Amino acid sequence: MSAPPPVPPRNLVAMLQVADMARSLAFYSRLGFELRNTHAPGGADDDGAPVWAWLEGGAGQLMLTKASESVDAGKQGILFYLYFDDIAVVHARLGAEGWPVGPMSHPFYCPRGEFPLADPDGYRLMLTHT
Repeated sequence: MSAPPPVPPRNLVAMLQVADMARSLAFYSRLGFELRNTHAPGGADDDGAPVWAWLEGGAGQLMLTKASESVDAGKQGILFYLYFDDIAVVHARLGAEGWPVGPMSHPFYCPRGEFPLADPDGYRLMLTHT
């Protein structure tokens, strides 16, 4: 008798540990993510700021959580890919707005291009076309 096939997950959502929740929420909202839910402990000694947030942008979801220790994004070894319909327009717009966008490259898997962008905690985002 064989084992039943595994049940596939319905979704996969990354959760980033961030140093400053307000700063990260502002950054991701400028990339088109909308705040859908937050949690703040609400204790007597708490400032009421959220320690967790759920964001949605297009078909993507992202969770942010307040880091309990300093964030070293370089040790995470992960890239986050964000897909856009017209990557050249996104690169030009963000660059014109003063965002620290990296140069556009054209690897075989992204013939219309991709470029890097670091979030406020140093996580490496790769923005590319769909």
